[in-house]
Amino acid sequence: MTAPQKPPKPIVGWREWISLPALGIDAIKVKIDTGARSSSLHAFDVEEFDRDGARWVRFVVHPLQRDAKTTLRAEAPVLEFRHIRSSSGHMSHRPVVRVEIELGGQRWPIDLTLAARDEMGFRMLLGREAVRGRFVVDPGRSYVVSVPRVSQASLKKLAKRKKRRSE
Repeated sequence: MTAPQKPPKPIVGWREWISLPALGIDAIKVKIDTGARSSSLHAFDVEEFDRDGARWVRFVVHPLQRDAKTTLRAEAPVLEFRHIRSSSGHMSHRPVVRVEIELGGQRWPIDLTLAARDEMGFRMLLGREAVRGRFVVDPGRSYVVSVPRVSQASLKKLAKRKKRRSE
């Protein structure tokens, strides 16, 4: 008797659109980087604070590539702080938050480091720990399981609304 075969894993491209519902990010373009162990989100104005005896961070995100004007403010509990070595070899001490991600109809929690990624092409990297066991990455394809759920103009309007509410 042969063992039952597992269903094949879905294929994703080297770049996809994801959402981070807990952070209020409906759509952000990510680079799926199997060379990076951890996932990283471009965040700035990161501020630590305490809430009900737990350590939290509040931060600002530019969710759209090549757009430094559109911003979203977010808060999340800190899971831990990690020393992370960048691709250029620079070591930094970053806050790590655990957030739920949505990609290709699946939702699951990932650990996400917050870092200044101004000089990088993507606002977010999805590292191999986040996709391990869930997907096969096809480096020759893009947007295999995702399309932007909202237009760039809609994202800008949403960000403006959220900014007005937080002021």
